[in-house]
Amino acid sequence: MSIKKNKKLTEGHKMWLTVMSVFAVYATIFILFEDYDRKFIKPFAEVSDWHLLLFSLVVMAGLGFLLFRYSKRMDERISREQAEKENRLRRELTQNIAHELKTPVASILGYTETILDNPAISDDMCRQFILRTHSQAQRLTALLQDVSTLNKMDYAPDLLKMERVDVSALFADIVHETALAIGARQMKLRNCLPQDIIVYGNLSLLYSIFRNLVDNAVNYAGTSSIIEVSAVEQPSHWLFTFKDNGVGIPAEHLPRIFERFYRIDEGRSRDMGGTGLGLAIVKNAVALHGGNISISNANPHGLMLEFTLRKTP
Repeated sequence: MSIKKNKKLTEGHKMWLTVMSVFAVYATIFILFEDYDRKFIKPFAEVSDWHLLLFSLVVMAGLGFLLFRYSKRMDERISREQAEKENRLRRELTQNIAHELKTPVASILGYTETILDNPAISDDMCRQFILRTHSQAQRLTALLQDVSTLNKMDYAPDLLKMERVDVSALFADIVHETALAIGARQMKLRNCLPQDIIVYGNLSLLYSIFRNLVDNAVNYAGTSSIIEVSAVEQPSHWLFTFKDNGVGIPAEHLPRIFERFYRIDEGRSRDMGGTGLGLAIVKNAVALHGGNISISNANPHGLMLEFTLRKTP
C-alpha cells in the first residue's frame, strides 16, 4: 500500500506500522540477547542462532505481508463505509431541502395563480396575497443562504477569510438588530459580555453563531423570558455561555438538536420562519473555529448552551 506524500497515514497503515515495529523490536531483542549471560552484541557462535535469526526474518516478512493485505482491505472497508455514510447524508440533505422548498414554492404558486386567475380580485386581497408571497420568498432566501453557508464550511473552509474579530462589538450590533423582536415578545436580553473580546475567525460565521442563538431563543424560549449571554476568559480561548429561563427542550431531543433540519415541533418551527439549519450552522461554525459546543436544560428551567472560541494567536 503506497502512501502519498503530504497525506496522513490511513488507519490500516497505522496498524501495520505499529505491529511491525513492535515485532521488529521484540525479534531483535530476542535474537541478539537470547543468551542471558551475553553482555555485548557480537556475531553468533552457533549455526542454530543464525538459523533462528533467518527463521524470525522469514516469519516477520510473512506476517508483514499478511498484515499488509489485511490493512489494505481494512482501509478499503473504511473508505467504502465513509463513502456510503456521506452518500446517505447527501441523500437525506437533498430530501430535506426538497421537503423544505415544497411548502413555500407551493404557497407562492398558489397565491400568484389566484391573482392571475381572478382579474377582478380586490386591491386589498391582492395586496394580502402579494405580502404572503413575499414572506414565502424571504423564507426561500433564508433557506438558500443557510444551505450556502453550510456548503462553504463543508467543502471550502480554506477559502474563508480569517481575521481578528471584536465579538463584543459584533454582539452589541446583534442586540440592537433584535431589539424590536425581543420587545414584541416582552423578553429581555442581558448582554454580560466583557469589553474587547477579540477572537480569530471569520466575521460572517461568528455573526451567524450569535445571531442564530439569539433568534432561536427569541422564537422558542417563550414570552417574557430572559436571555443572558456571558463569557469567561481561558488561557487559549473564550468560554461563552448562552442561557434563557424559557420552556427548555425535552431531554430526549437534546442529542439531536444540532442535526440539520431536525425539528422538535415542525409546524411551530415553520410558523416561526426557521429553516431547520440554524443550530447546525452554529455547531459547524464553532468547530471550524477550533471550539466545542454543548447544550443542556438549565436549572430550574430554560436552556443553556456553552461553546468556546479560540483567541487571536
